[in-house]
Amino acid sequence: MPRPSSYQSHMNDTALLDLAADLCRRAATAILAVRARSYEIMAKADASPVTEADHAAEKIIVAGLRAALPDVPVIAEEEVAAGKVTPASAASLCWLVDPLDGTKEFLAGRDEFTVNIALIRNGLTALGVVASPGTGELWAGIVGRGAWKSNADGRHSIEARLPPPEGLTVMASRSHSDHRLNDYLATLKVALIDYAGSSLKLCRIAEGTADLYPRLGRTMEWDIAAAQAVLEAAGGSVHTLDGEKLRYGKPGWENPHFVAYGRRPPEE
Repeated sequence: MPRPSSYQSHMNDTALLDLAADLCRRAATAILAVRARSYEIMAKADASPVTEADHAAEKIIVAGLRAALPDVPVIAEEEVAAGKVTPASAASLCWLVDPLDGTKEFLAGRDEFTVNIALIRNGLTALGVVASPGTGELWAGIVGRGAWKSNADGRHSIEARLPPPEGLTVMASRSHSDHRLNDYLATLKVALIDYAGSSLKLCRIAEGTADLYPRLGRTMEWDIAAAQAVLEAAGGSVHTLDGEKLRYGKPGWENPHFVAYGRRPPEE
């Protein structure tokens, strides 16, 4: 049996959320510093791009998490890509980190990239923080206790909304949409399809500006765990196409297709 983490003796979930938020902000600052100058672009084993910004942000986050909570495994995207995998499949508690989700958007000069830190407890999201360095926004939430957003206007609570009478605002991937999305939406009342990159799509649902995000393509656990935590804390949900709640600790850290929802009408 894995031994319990000592975090319980000195850090509750509020403190853990504050830790993750601070590290997200520090990572965001590092990413913007890299973006402000010329930087190296590399390719991972799967041919996807990675930059100095990804590595700089991940270094800040994993160092901070491990210093604060040495007993809690940290699963971070670039470490996994480099073969530095921390065993966590049997752990009741672990961190999932995507230091720069939306690298393609970052390279294209758009602001639709995020920093993501999630705490997973017994296979389910417990809390998460998503920072958008390019827009100065940050979303955070503790599942079962609520979610909030901060930006230039300050910090305020957020809630997912019920679908409006005029129809759904659907979030879709800027890089990965195809005929499968159109097929999925064919029987739904859709008012608008809004295209965006990274985990911002789930955050827009969490803050009540969108209603649905069907993801009918490949994602990894670190891609969406933090935003799923924020969405669930705001009253939304994420389910597989079979209707099961999306869980974590899967072999290879790969997700099945899923759908993210805002608040759902009682009859559903």
